[in-house]
Amino acid sequence: DALRPDARATLQQLDALGIGSTILSGDRTEAVAETAAALGIEAVAALTPAGKLGLVRAMAEDGERVLMVGDGLNDGPALAAGHVSMAPGSASDVGQNAADAVFLGDSLSPVAAAVRAARRTMAVVRQNFALAIGYNVIAVPLAVMGYVTPLIAALAMSGSSVIVIANALRLRNAAE
Repeated sequence: DALRPDARATLQQLDALGIGSTILSGDRTEAVAETAAALGIEAVAALTPAGKLGLVRAMAEDGERVLMVGDGLNDGPALAAGHVSMAPGSASDVGQNAADAVFLGDSLSPVAAAVRAARRTMAVVRQNFALAIGYNVIAVPLAVMGYVTPLIAALAMSGSSVIVIANALRLRNAAE
């Protein structure tokens, strides 16, 4: 099979995000070695579905968070075993059903975009938790001591909710 046109660029983006890549393939060793060399990444070839599954599990046991991307029938078990998995819309039904997300088109760029979006989402979630905790650390003691009227407390609670929602709305374009 020919490489997807943006495979190299997507791998570079993932590398810039601190994500290493490895090819796990059931294809012949020679063909896989040639592709891996062209992409500048490691590869393991001639794997059965059980072999792919075993390697994904071994990576997870070593403390790695595995993002598995696959499109073949033999990728199903490994896709299911990854911490998160993605398959293109052209993947086999087994691959699509085993994946956590299915992306459309021939481009692999949705893989890097999904990682960026997930990281931005987690950053906003942490910020929102900090805002909520900060509000409660300040507002609850003031209310208990009687320094804040119930009306002011209700307005402050609504205001903090609006701030949390506004912060979350920044994620509308997180995948870009």
